[in-house]
Amino acid sequence: MLESFLLSVEQQHMPDGLSLELQSLWADAAGDWHRAHDLCQQEGTATGDRIHAYLHRKEGDAGNAAYWYHRSGESMPSGSVEDEWMELVQRFLNP
Repeated sequence: MLESFLLSVEQQHMPDGLSLELQSLWADAAGDWHRAHDLCQQEGTATGDRIHAYLHRKEGDAGNAAYWYHRSGESMPSGSVEDEWMELVQRFLNP
C-alpha cells in the first residue's frame, strides 16, 4: 500500500477513497501545503490536529506546531519532518 501511495504522489494523481488524513499528507507531498492545511482541519479531530502540528513544524512555526502537538495528545518528534511524514502516512494507511 505504501508503495502505491508514494507512486501516486510521484505521478501527481491522488487515489480515490483516501481518508482526510491521507488526502492532507498527499497534498503536502505534492507541494500544496495550503490544501494540506485546509484538509487536516476539516473534521476537527485529534488525528487532524496531529497532521496540523506536522504541517506547522514543516513550515518552521515551532510555537504553532507545539500547540497542535499538545492538542493532538502527542509530542513533537525528534526526527526529521521527512521521517515524520512517512510515519504518519504509514499510520493512516494501516490504522
